[in-house]
This record gives sequence, C-alpha cells and structure tokens, in this order.
Amino acid sequence: MRQPEFIDDTEDPPLVGRLRQRAAWRSTWVSVAVNTLLAAGQIGVGLLSRSQGLVADGIHSLSDLLSDFIVLFASHHSQRGADDDHPYGHQRFETAASLALGVLLLLVGFGMLWSAARKLEAPDSIARVHTVALWIALIALIAKESLFRYLFAVAKRVKSALLAANAWHARSDAASSMVVAVGIIGNLMGYRLLDPVAALIVGLFVGRMGWQFAWRSLHELMDGSADAAEVEKIRTTLAATPGVLGIHDLRTRKMGDLIFVDAHLEVDAALSVEAGHNIAVEARRRVMRHHHVLDLMTHVDPYHRPDLDHP
Repeated sequence: MRQPEFIDDTEDPPLVGRLRQRAAWRSTWVSVAVNTLLAAGQIGVGLLSRSQGLVADGIHSLSDLLSDFIVLFASHHSQRGADDDHPYGHQRFETAASLALGVLLLLVGFGMLWSAARKLEAPDSIARVHTVALWIALIALIAKESLFRYLFAVAKRVKSALLAANAWHARSDAASSMVVAVGIIGNLMGYRLLDPVAALIVGLFVGRMGWQFAWRSLHELMDGSADAAEVEKIRTTLAATPGVLGIHDLRTRKMGDLIFVDAHLEVDAALSVEAGHNIAVEARRRVMRHHHVLDLMTHVDPYHRPDLDHP
C-alpha cells in the first residue's frame, strides 16, 4: 500500500509555504461545499419538520462556513514574508484566525443553549418532528465524519495547526449530528423533550470547543512556549552540535505553526570569535533542518574547561 507523501519542511521553506497554502485552499473549498449543502438542508428540513435539534445543527454547519472563510483568509496572509511592520513575518495570522474561530463557536454555543433552555421551559410547545428529520441528521453525520477524516489527513500531511483545528471542528459537528439523531429518535418515540435536550447538548459541545480554541490561541498570542517535549528535542539537537559544550537560557515561543527559539551556547573560551561563530551557525542549521522552527537566535558564551588552566 502506497504511503502518503508528507511535506518535508526542512528543505525549501518558500516551496513548503506554497504547498501548504495550496492544500489549505483546496481542502477548505471542499469543506465550504459540504457545509453549504448541509446548512441549507438541515435548516430547511428542520424548520419544516419542526426539529429544534436539526435547526441547531444546521446553524452549527452555517458557522462552519464562516470558519472556512477564516481559514482561507489566514492561510493566504500567513504566507506573506517579513516586512517593515512585521519583521518576524505574518505567521500569527493563523493564530488570530483560530482565536476568531474560537470566539465564533462560543457565541454559537451560547445561542443554542439559550434557545434550547427556552423550549425546555415550555414543554407543551414542543411538537412531534417528522421522520424526514432523522434521515437528514444521519446524512449529516456521515458527511461530517467523512469531512473530518479528509481535512485531518491534509492537516497532518502539511503540518498545519489551523487546518487541524478546522478538522476537529468538523469532528465536533459529526458528534453533534449524532446527538441530534438520538434526540429525533426519542421525539419520534414519544419523548418530545429529547429534541431540545439534543439541541442543548450540541450547544454545550460547541461552546466547549470554542473555549479550547480561544484559550490555545490566547496562550500563543501571549508568547506561550512550545510544548516541553519539543523544547527538549531542540535542546538535544543543539547539544549534539560539535563544539557546543553547554546550553542555557533556551526559550521558545509559538509563531503560528512554527517556533521561534533563543538559546545561549557555551563554546571553548580558547576558540577564536570566528570559530565560535561557525559553531553557532552549524547549531542553527541543524535545528532549522530537523525541527519546525521559524528562526533560531543564538548567543555564544565562553566556557572555561576545568581541565585546562586559563589566565
């Protein structure tokens, strides 16, 4: 079986950026087409069949359309190079887009909760839904799960956190469609409260996903560090560079899908300035080649070997 080809982001950064952008646009337009059809079908059939859960799920799909366009916008602008106003590049466009997506999900989730709670306050107003609502909910479940698997495969191949977030958004939609289908089945069996209860659960699920996306984005915008495992791998790569005798003050901060690194490298104090500089250049080259790093800033410190006498 042929293995999928993953983008090697250690060779040609401009080419990698173009491949990422192309994959993001192609996969996101697929998501736009799927969500447009689902939103129209769910809201239309939900209103005609009197299913609040299906309408809520349709609004969820409609919010996906906005998130898809946020992804398109961010993937386009994040590939722009550094300029006078943005000397570190535009990678944080993706972070800002993820934050906007998180806030959007929080608002949509709150609206669903409010609507479902009002229905539950007046149970006599809950109507019996039509059977067609169940078929639409099942079709939506299959479509959203398939969309998740497609988007997540693309996100892994191009190593994009934003595409991965959008993929998990699609997975949350699949889970919400399953809840809606169960609620509709309960309503058809005579338990009419289950339809607005399903809408309530969907609202909670959407709000939770929104909070996770927003919090992760805020962490990054506040110069949050990369995860501990990745930092340790970078430290190991630096330590393995010939001539590096020690490392301290290793700091990282996220820049979109990439990492910005600062490190102090200790080299033999007896070396010339040029030799110390060459060691730092080699250390940077190794890190840039083997890790998802935007840039590495190094500072060379003299290290006095205890086995030698120094004045």
